[in-house]
Amino acid sequence: MTDEEPVRIRAAGGVAWRPGPNGVEVCLVHRPRYGDWSLPKGKLDTGEHPLRAAVREVAEETDVRAVPQVRLPTVRYRSEGRPKAVDYWSMRAAASGGFQPDTEVDEVRWLGVDEAVRQVSYPHDAEVIAAFAALPPVTNTVLLVRHAHAGKRGTWTGPDNGRPLDAQGLAQARALAELVALVRPVRLLAASARRCVQTLDPAAALLDLPIEVTGDLDEPKPGQQPDECALAAAARLTALAVAGESVAVCSQGKVIPGMLERLTGRADDFTTPKGGAWLLAFADDRLLTADRL
Repeated sequence: MTDEEPVRIRAAGGVAWRPGPNGVEVCLVHRPRYGDWSLPKGKLDTGEHPLRAAVREVAEETDVRAVPQVRLPTVRYRSEGRPKAVDYWSMRAAASGGFQPDTEVDEVRWLGVDEAVRQVSYPHDAEVIAAFAALPPVTNTVLLVRHAHAGKRGTWTGPDNGRPLDAQGLAQARALAELVALVRPVRLLAASARRCVQTLDPAAALLDLPIEVTGDLDEPKPGQQPDECALAAAARLTALAVAGESVAVCSQGKVIPGMLERLTGRADDFTTPKGGAWLLAFADDRLLTADRL
């Protein structure tokens, strides 16, 4: 199929990996229905985010609870005559166990990268594994979120820092909680604006974590230069990444583009809609990838 054809089937999966005695090992599944070896994947549920579907499918097919890290190439092909696209992410295996063979997957194997490339039944799976193998080792991930919808600044009569989420924003925050949980954060940090803290409230309740409020993620105050805020925010995210603990961070629309420009070292369109998110993968203090979710 070509990239121009409308996708009729959406699916997602992952290259789940773990350290092995001879290097990195990746997880493959055997499907008795097709008699093939492939990467774990499956169709999206109605309204489901592809990243959530990818983590869920890996867990359902392999009993591996994995933390997503880097978006890998999307695979496109025809399934029963219909155009299909499968989004993949690399995923660090955080826990596993309890696999029971069934009619969908009857065997799971952990193999070295080269052996896995030889084992898979389809060239496109081999290409996805090769793309994973080409990545530098990821040491940490950060989920960066822009606060959810909070109405219009002009209709709020109080201090802007106290402007709350509206009904749309509260719904966005509840949906974001599921994405936040996927990275298994041990800390939640928010800019000091009320709408930023509220955006992480559902995730904090879901994960039983406190929200740490920090001015390093705030928009410029009167007399403060935007570059100053972007540098402070970029430095804070880098420090969090180096600390080695997975975190989720909520900041503001005037901070995120400049922050990402400094972290990536390139001028790009990093405009982020309200309630939007980025999955950032680091190698120590260096940002490897910034994937828009």
